[in-house]
Amino acid sequence: MPRPRFLNNLSAFLLTFLIAGSGAGIAWFIGLPIPFLLGSMCSVMIASLSGVNIYLPVWLRNLVFIMLGVQAGSGVRPETLNQIGEWPLSFLLLFVMLVSVTGFTFMLLRYVFRWDAQTAFFSSLPGALSFVMAVASETRADLVRISMIQTVRLLLLIGLLAPVLNVLGQSAPHIDLTALSAAQPQEWLWLFVAGAIGALLGHYSRLPGGMMLGALLASALVYVTGVVSVRVPPEMADFGMVILGVLIGSRVNKQHRGIIIELLPVALMAFIIGTGSAALVCALVWLVTGLHPAQIALAFAPGALEALTVIAFSLGVDPAYVASHHVVRFMLIALVVPFLARSLRRMDAKQTAAQAEPERL
Repeated sequence: MPRPRFLNNLSAFLLTFLIAGSGAGIAWFIGLPIPFLLGSMCSVMIASLSGVNIYLPVWLRNLVFIMLGVQAGSGVRPETLNQIGEWPLSFLLLFVMLVSVTGFTFMLLRYVFRWDAQTAFFSSLPGALSFVMAVASETRADLVRISMIQTVRLLLLIGLLAPVLNVLGQSAPHIDLTALSAAQPQEWLWLFVAGAIGALLGHYSRLPGGMMLGALLASALVYVTGVVSVRVPPEMADFGMVILGVLIGSRVNKQHRGIIIELLPVALMAFIIGTGSAALVCALVWLVTGLHPAQIALAFAPGALEALTVIAFSLGVDPAYVASHHVVRFMLIALVVPFLARSLRRMDAKQTAAQAEPERL
């Protein structure tokens, strides 16, 4: 790498870390919930919209994903496996949530704001943005509108859900991490080697958040099998949340200011409709399963696998339940979206032909 470019990247990274760290510190000082994530995210988002060059090395991002995955996996215990029998009904209701959120948001964008069917559909899907954008790029959908609606929904989801979960999480059944033994060098080696291998496999699986998810599953495996029993320090998650806040907050920049203002009312209404639909299904899950509301809210929130899994760990809520539901949601989207996209393309084509017919006459 040429030296000037290296120095530019280094100065941009130091400034980014200073902004994120300052925001996290202020949020912690004034007592905000989940301060290291919210403070970092908000300060970086403001700086990015103001035109500051936000830069995060890819290697650091990947390392943090592995760290957070390893730590979240340490919350999985052998008794967690005994709860899996309760989850099929929860997964079924997850499908109901996916259909309701997508359906109601689609109707809002399609019939109230008169968006074309493909753009409305891809903007309505809860999460899996990388996959959604990849499929949408092969259609005539408006990618700018899709990315803005999805990004604003993510920012609102983390910004508004975190304080609510902080209150709900206080009464949630917590995973006791204090019972883990003191660190042994060979156990640390096993843990992080397993996490690195799992992250590599997760990366090539092309799942959203694959690196973190792979590290989480590998970490959970070595804990459940009794290979390791070390206590992962919470400070590791604090640092990871700061970096995660950088990743989320930097998804918008000064080039997006105009379109954010234009689409903000639409995004707010779509967020209210989608979150309201998800909340109703969450209430139904709570009634039929008896699981704690914080656990259900984290698992059924429409998007942000990495952030919500980390929040689950920081609150002591079962991260395995949360991560598994987000993965199932992605798999459902991946299976259904290509077929629906094809039908919606035909719908738009018919509408275009119908509108062109009077002009020929």
